[in-house]
Amino acid sequence: MTAPEVELRRVWCRVAGRPTSAGVPALEALLAHLREPHRRYHTAVHVMWVLRHVEATLRAPTTPTVVDPDALRWAALYHDAIYLPERSDNEARSAALAVAAAADIGWPADRRDTVHRLILATATHTLPGDGQVDAATAVLLDADLAILGAEPAEYAAYVRGVRQEYAHVDDAGWRAGRAAVLRGFLAQPVLYRTAHMRAEREHRARANLAAELAVLEQ
Repeated sequence: MTAPEVELRRVWCRVAGRPTSAGVPALEALLAHLREPHRRYHTAVHVMWVLRHVEATLRAPTTPTVVDPDALRWAALYHDAIYLPERSDNEARSAALAVAAAADIGWPADRRDTVHRLILATATHTLPGDGQVDAATAVLLDADLAILGAEPAEYAAYVRGVRQEYAHVDDAGWRAGRAAVLRGFLAQPVLYRTAHMRAEREHRARANLAAELAVLEQ
């Protein structure tokens, strides 16, 4: 088991209230999904960093109180459980898996609904019409997009990983699709919803996105 998987196991068991030594089928199934050979970026490493960014943002004094932080952690664990680049329903399927696992450990329906809603929010990463999201959603979306504001070398490695995951798409299709995604991000008034992540990563994220887009448009 890799170090990121050990970290995910520890978080899963703590949130679920299970001993870390227990062989829990739902946990093992999640880790198996994250080991799928077509994944290059959306692996246990990505989920580990999402969880770390969640924790850092929750600790930040500027972050509003999250009512149910463990539901947020559960959503972070499962948000990319299902990842097939050729499909458009990955988030819905990931949410369903997360809800089923939460039911198995006895979580009530309202808590499962929170997890479901949080994971579905990662499908578009766009602000609603009024520009407002609740604190938990803001924290999860920012953590998922933290890589955009990474140092340039780390950002480049992320782009390479995603490109490998989309190996079924030819170069012309990739360039057009990726450029559209980048323009969508750059058109948003802010990339990060929390003050903590805006201060830490907004400027560098916009620089990374603009630099990648400039290359694609050459």
